[in-house]
Amino acid sequence: MKERVKPWTQKYAPKSIKELQGQDKAAADLKRFVLNFKNERKKAMFLHGPTGCGKTCSVYALADEMDLETVELNASDFRTGASIASVIGIASKQMSLFGKGKLILIDEVDGVSGTKDRGGIPEICRIIEDTSFPIVITANDPFDKKFSALRKKTALVEFGVLQSSDVFETLMKIADLENIDYEEDALRALSRRTGGDMRSAINDLQMLGSGGVLKCKDLDALSDRERVEEITTALTKIFKTTDPVIARKSFDTVSEDLNHCILWVDENLPKEYEKAADLARAYDYLSKANIMNRRIMRWQHWRFLTYVNDYISAGVAVSKDEKYRKMVDYVRTERPLKIYIANRKYQKRLAICEKIAEKTHSSKKEVVKSTYPYIKAMFKKGKDKAVLSKIADELVLDGDELEYLKR
Repeated sequence: MKERVKPWTQKYAPKSIKELQGQDKAAADLKRFVLNFKNERKKAMFLHGPTGCGKTCSVYALADEMDLETVELNASDFRTGASIASVIGIASKQMSLFGKGKLILIDEVDGVSGTKDRGGIPEICRIIEDTSFPIVITANDPFDKKFSALRKKTALVEFGVLQSSDVFETLMKIADLENIDYEEDALRALSRRTGGDMRSAINDLQMLGSGGVLKCKDLDALSDRERVEEITTALTKIFKTTDPVIARKSFDTVSEDLNHCILWVDENLPKEYEKAADLARAYDYLSKANIMNRRIMRWQHWRFLTYVNDYISAGVAVSKDEKYRKMVDYVRTERPLKIYIANRKYQKRLAICEKIAEKTHSSKKEVVKSTYPYIKAMFKKGKDKAVLSKIADELVLDGDELEYLKR
């Protein structure tokens, strides 16, 4: 029987917290929580961040380092209160059969819907209250309304988006260990195209480098998650023509949805159009496309999609008096990442306001307007540390929240 090839994501998973790439602060917070569990006010830690950034593997790396037994529950598979209790309810109280300590992992808690899976989140909260061992929960977005009760019982720790340099460093180590003859440019391109998803990058490396060679041309074999090549070809057609018929068909074969196409056009338009009048007309068409998008979302009038396409393709193309002869390297839009970062900051503020509202018996909306600005100003100045310490204790603010208030 042919031996099954072990996934490189498992083969090269970090064996200690020090080996985790690009998440030094989050990893240190996790280790400190487990080491000081008996003295911690909150008995669970909520790790959150984008896919493939190291949340789950950090838990296993720490367990290996500290010789702890890991009890894992994937919340996407066990979503009701009864099923969750059956897996980790008893495990959270009883010692390991081998006399080891335990680390309980509730992975992908986003999978609990909060409506169909009634009882799932309340059961996790109940287990946290009674647990004898540290519990670690992972999710992409911890600020969903359904996690309101869970946030109050956990310490939130953010795993940031991995930089392509971090991904490249890991891929280079694996390629060297696997004796892959690689072109550095190919490895760097592979690191960039996954958008900070380490797991996907390692899987791609295994698929492309299994033959012992990785060249730039080999990357064409990938499905290309972002379809960069297709979208840049479409942008070239739009920006380098004044014929609306040619431009109108530009996005027909592109796998990106039109919302992403708008962002691509918006990002690269100023790089292409130099005349103010051309830019003004082009952005006017983009604004009309956004208006149509709004109508689609509000009224579900999907027939308006054809207008969105016309505005961002033909409309942008005919906005210039003549095509520009210069060559432009079109780049991926960074707006989704910026929006993601901004939302994280906004949601941290809401989480703090939620705690203030609970203590002051006010609405969260009112706290955002009236109380929060004063609390923020007090912590930012940081003059009366004794008073600030009492406020932090009363509101049960975790380390990330205190750091956010001091900025």
